[in-house]
Amino acid sequence: MNSTENTDWLYTISPKKKLIDLNFKEIWRYRDLLFLFVKRDIITVYKQTVLGPLWYLIQPLFTTLVFTLIFNNLANIPAGDGIPAFLFNLAGLSCWNYFSTCFTGTSSTFKSNQGIFGKVYFPRVIAPMSVVISNLVKFGIRLLVFIGFYIYFVFFTNKAALAAPNISVLLLPILICFMALLGLGLGMIISSLTTKYRDFTYLVGFGMQLLMYGSAVMYPLSYFKEKLPEYAWLIEYNPMTVFIELFRYMTLGVGTFSLGYFLYAAVVSIGCFLFGLIVFNRTEKNFIDTV
Repeated sequence: MNSTENTDWLYTISPKKKLIDLNFKEIWRYRDLLFLFVKRDIITVYKQTVLGPLWYLIQPLFTTLVFTLIFNNLANIPAGDGIPAFLFNLAGLSCWNYFSTCFTGTSSTFKSNQGIFGKVYFPRVIAPMSVVISNLVKFGIRLLVFIGFYIYFVFFTNKAALAAPNISVLLLPILICFMALLGLGLGMIISSLTTKYRDFTYLVGFGMQLLMYGSAVMYPLSYFKEKLPEYAWLIEYNPMTVFIELFRYMTLGVGTFSLGYFLYAAVVSIGCFLFGLIVFNRTEKNFIDTV
């Protein structure tokens, strides 16, 4: 008698057949691996560096300082009445850095994990999810830095007399979720494309620089509308512009907030995530033959 006839298998691994398949039960089963990937992304990157985690602070602060000197002091781009230019730029960069690191991190998922993907089974979506979660920790650090400078400018100087958060700050967790979905969705799409077309690897770095200038990171949306009204729609319908403007509105009291634009940006973010998940699931079946 064959001993395998009555065997009850604990798990069955089979190709995904659903168009959109995000098995939360299986992801929860592999939560230890997810946390291990998050720990790797946070600790290993700066493990053999002199300054270590201080790079999480140095990079945004120096970038903010350069933006303030060039765009506000030299180019005379206004930050808003009663709002320090440094605080204005730090708010924009805090949002932008979270999105950009999520996007660039997930865009190389198949390429950077091809060794482990070809040897061990686990839900492949865990890899890009770990990037989003680890960058959330970094965003939390940058948010604390922003709060620290906010307290300094408000209570110890007279440069932020009109800076005031409002009730919309309660939307911050939702805002972070939509930025994560947008970065995760676009990253999974690019990651799937790079398995066949390596050109997209070079396009990501170049494209992110252009997208930053088109996301109202270092200038108010109202200023761009005033100077180049015929091209304002390109910036206005950029979902990241909506998120950055909302973040400034909820924390500093400057910028624009429209429920219609916010819903539009939310729909685009969810749509990008769902489409990215479809492409990612299709690619993971045979990517090992093309990477």
